[in-house]
Amino acid sequence: QVQLVESGGGLVQAGGSLRLSCAGSGRTFYAMGWFRQAPGNEREFVAAISWSSITTRYADSVKGRFTISRDNAKNTVYLQMNNLKPEDTAVYYCAASSSLNSPPSSLTHYDYWGQGTQVTVSS
Repeated sequence: QVQLVESGGGLVQAGGSLRLSCAGSGRTFYAMGWFRQAPGNEREFVAAISWSSITTRYADSVKGRFTISRDNAKNTVYLQMNNLKPEDTAVYYCAASSSLNSPPSSLTHYDYWGQGTQVTVSS
């Protein structure tokens, strides 16, 4: 079975930091990424990374604050979130592609999804 499991979400004050982890199993994952969805909103792109970690992409709203990385030995992708803002509050989803390596920003290009982890930033 193919599975992505997120962890690390929680409640944090504005200006604080959180580190999300996503552990994959069951197959090889190429590009991996993070998306988020707030109530009433569409799921939006946050960050993505290629298998080699050479290529990364970020949404404009998180550039300079979030960093995506991965450890292929652990089949895990991370999202370090610094200087969090209340507008970052959302359910964060890990995503992975079974075929694409250049990390896409469109959610339609990802085959597998985690269950989501809640991130809440208080003001």
